[in-house]
Amino acid sequence: QVQLVESGGGSVQAGGSLRLSCAASGYTYRNYCMGWFRQAPGKEREGVAAIDSDGSTSYADSVKGRFTISKDNAKNALYLQMNSLKPEDTAMYYCAAHRTPYWRCYYYTSPRDFGYWGQGTQVTVSS
Repeated sequence: QVQLVESGGGSVQAGGSLRLSCAASGYTYRNYCMGWFRQAPGKEREGVAAIDSDGSTSYADSVKGRFTISKDNAKNALYLQMNSLKPEDTAMYYCAAHRTPYWRCYYYTSPRDFGYWGQGTQVTVSS
C-alpha cells in the first residue's frame, strides 16, 4: 500500500534552516504531483509548495524565496529545504501525493485532491 513518511523536523531559531524529507513507497512515485502542507494549531491546513511529475514547482507567497521543493525519483523521495525560517513557519508539516497520476497540482490545490498523506513532522521556530 502507499506509504509516505516524513522526517527532518525539529526546533530551530529564527533565521535557521531545516530540510524535510518524505520517503514514498507502494506506488509509481514519479507519476504523481507531490505537495508539502502545514498546519498550525487552530489554523486550517495550507499548501506550502508543490512539484509536478514533470518537475514544475509552485510556492505559497509566504515561503517563496525561502523554501525549495525538490524530488529524487530514483530514491522515491521528496524534499523541502527551508531557509530563513520565521516563527510563523511553526507548524506540523505533511507531504502528500495527488490522487490522480499525471494531474497537475499547485501549492493552492485543495488538500482534498491529495489522496495520500504522511503522518507529519513538527517544525518549531523560536524568535
